[in-house]
Amino acid sequence: MLNIEDLFKGRHFDREIIILCVRWYLRFKLSFRDLVEMMVERGISLAHTTIIDL
Repeated sequence: MLNIEDLFKGRHFDREIIILCVRWYLRFKLSFRDLVEMMVERGISLAHTTIIDL
């Protein structure tokens, strides 16, 4: 069984950012483009295609 560190090993973004995006995506039924816009407001630059790989 994988521990939490192994699940996020080798990812470009911190696990807090990944978890936040997944949480908002599932809770509020946002699009990937909506998430990108919200992350840009927080100073994190990414493309909507990057989220698919998170």
